[in-house]
Amino acid sequence: MITNYRDFWDFYVQEHSKPATRVLHFVGTSLGLVLLLWFVLSGRWYYFPLFLVVGYAFAWFAHFVVEKNRPATFKYPLWSFVSDFRMMGYMIMGRMGREVERVCGGVNGGNTGKEILAADERG
Repeated sequence: MITNYRDFWDFYVQEHSKPATRVLHFVGTSLGLVLLLWFVLSGRWYYFPLFLVVGYAFAWFAHFVVEKNRPATFKYPLWSFVSDFRMMGYMIMGRMGREVERVCGGVNGGNTGKEILAADERG
């Protein structure tokens, strides 16, 4: 059982070692946030739960199909939620690949992949 966030973060990074998993999380969380904003601004508060469904659908698909593991959300919901945003921040800053390398030490043949935003900048 993980008892502190520092250890959880390393576990979280291991569970998100494949670039496709991280991209799907980024897309799902981004779409979920856009939906949340739209629901709030349009006064359609009754659709509020859909933003969670969209966000988690992408993430859970990534875990079950790409990583072939169980989402950390089931056991550590709060830390997992916070870590999704931390991972997005690292991806935006171009640091997530190095974080995967630090934690996993070259798992997946050392191919930690380029983050979605870095790939977008290159065209």
